[in-house]
Amino acid sequence: MSDKNEPASGFQYGLANLKPVSPTDNVSLTFPDGARREFPKNTTGLDIAKGISPSLAKRTVAMALDGVVSDLADPIERDASIEFISRDDPRALELIRHDAAHVLAEAVQSLWPGTQVTIGPVIENGFYYDFFRNEPFSLEDFPAIEKKMREIIARDKPFTKDVWDREKTKQVFRDKGEAFKVELVDAIPGSEPIKIYYQGDWFDLCRGPHMTSTGKIGNAFKLMKVAGAYWRGDSNNPMLTRIYGTAFAKQEDLDAYLKQIEEAEKRDHRKLGRELDLFHFQEEGPGVVFWHAKGWTIFQAVIAYMRRRLAEDYDEVNAPQMLDKSLWETSGHWEWYRENMFAAQSAGDEAEDKRWFTIKPMNCPGHVQLFKHGLKSYRDLPLRLAEFGVVHRYEPSGAMHGLMRVRGFTQDDAHIFCTEDQLADECLKINELILSTYADFGFDGELTVKLSTRPEKRVGSDAAWDHAEAVMADVLKRIAASNNRIKTETNPGEGAFYGPKFEYVLRDAIGRDWQCGTTQVDFNLPERFGAFYIDADGAKKAPVMVHRAICGSIERFIGILIEHFAGNFPLWLAPVQAVVTTITSDGDEYAKEVAAAARRAGLRVEIDLRNEKINYKVREHSLAKIPALLVVGKKEAESRSVSIRRLGSEGQKVMPTADAIAALAEEAIPPDIKRERSKA
Repeated sequence: MSDKNEPASGFQYGLANLKPVSPTDNVSLTFPDGARREFPKNTTGLDIAKGISPSLAKRTVAMALDGVVSDLADPIERDASIEFISRDDPRALELIRHDAAHVLAEAVQSLWPGTQVTIGPVIENGFYYDFFRNEPFSLEDFPAIEKKMREIIARDKPFTKDVWDREKTKQVFRDKGEAFKVELVDAIPGSEPIKIYYQGDWFDLCRGPHMTSTGKIGNAFKLMKVAGAYWRGDSNNPMLTRIYGTAFAKQEDLDAYLKQIEEAEKRDHRKLGRELDLFHFQEEGPGVVFWHAKGWTIFQAVIAYMRRRLAEDYDEVNAPQMLDKSLWETSGHWEWYRENMFAAQSAGDEAEDKRWFTIKPMNCPGHVQLFKHGLKSYRDLPLRLAEFGVVHRYEPSGAMHGLMRVRGFTQDDAHIFCTEDQLADECLKINELILSTYADFGFDGELTVKLSTRPEKRVGSDAAWDHAEAVMADVLKRIAASNNRIKTETNPGEGAFYGPKFEYVLRDAIGRDWQCGTTQVDFNLPERFGAFYIDADGAKKAPVMVHRAICGSIERFIGILIEHFAGNFPLWLAPVQAVVTTITSDGDEYAKEVAAAARRAGLRVEIDLRNEKINYKVREHSLAKIPALLVVGKKEAESRSVSIRRLGSEGQKVMPTADAIAALAEEAIPPDIKRERSKA
């Protein structure tokens, strides 16, 4: 079969080109279209690709055996499914970035001999490599490094792999002055092979896999930033220089990413938080938020919205902030979650006062106690308990990031106690609530729901997990079928220690994904606490407990909102909805009348009577992201009108004051209230 006749689908590989082989000592390979062929054992993926067609071999950069990405030149030793991975396959992106990290390391050592290389992993959206050098690298070094990287890529040297003896490896790196690599070799388990990857003459210790040559990386890469990092994250170890980079298969993908980064910097909630006077952090309260009046107004608007959405179906409760550690031992948190918890011993002198207490990292044990208080019947179920509870979780100082990652935050948390028969319907109701909530906050685009299954460390029987995961998988299918903007995925091993969960990932205005809501099914915690209800047959039965959050952390959700709207909030969320300001002092008294009328209509209004030019005031309030500016002067006072300027608009509109206020008040009605009114 000639190359031009090779099927274009990528699933039919032109297998007729392959010669039959003897079944002795062969491996059987299954291709994506279901076809099976036998090959001599230890045949490489490259050999197979070449046997199908030269063009296939040329465009293939790696292979996947039973779904695991491998070097194309690896010998195949067992029966497997096989796929050939081209450079534009999504799975190749990690390889492009991994290879780019190796090229970065070669470029640095070429330009600055004597620099030691340590580790260079792929990370989200890119890669980094850590270097040890007496003089740290800086951003000024990037042009020279990028130029050298392009030279190395242009050479298009093949990536080849050797397996070395452990002692030989250590001696080679020791002779090169690479002390960190020697330490890395010592850390590799004795059962694992020591792999060395070459790209021309330069080589590195690496697990792999890699693409076929450096030229496959392409030129759609960029070095992004430089930072300090301790070797192995230990402050007692030497300080290294970490160079971050990113790489993509296509230049347009890189350009889009860089544009997103630029836009994200403009929208950074920490920057806008300062500029808009919303909140701050300080050293005396690491990881906890100091809310300013305007930020607290947004916070309360979000809480009020959620309270309204829950009023019909949920009972709002409040559990203690601090509980004896015995509750957390029973729940399993003390064993499985201890490193994330704040605990303290009481200071009393009496022996009975020497107890350990934990500031709650979550609300679930407290809600089980509320469920247990008083006998429950199956007729009482489902019982839905909601709490806007403040929780505290330890985060390393280096991991904290504005509102997005804090140590103290408020959850819009709820726990639903139900029967097994009610479980699926409850999960679907939660799904409807989450989707409509996100739409009300302006996230009405693509959404991903991920099912996270049992982790290695967990509580409960395999049978309970089997049942919970089966229910969740069925619900996930129904969720996907209900809405064409929802994508579904599975995250094996990423569930909570007590049960599987759904994770809701929303997409913001500039295309970034944020995981917010969760639904977690728990067959274990009620049993551990001895919680039960009386079933229809009079028997005691443990309820199923569903943990759910919609916004998740209110603090983090507000951080996401700030960046999604770039601080330009819809009117119902804006902390200051309008400012009444004057052109000259002749309009002061009328401005006070307008402001008072707007407040009576329920609007959050400020008044600006400063003796400043109107253009200065307009510019200042625009920078403060005030949605509406009501400008008045002598003429407006006489005609009982206002001149309205809306944020983001160059023009202005003169309206009767009563009409202008009524229009703003209507626009400021929260979306859930509007929806309910439309039903009436």
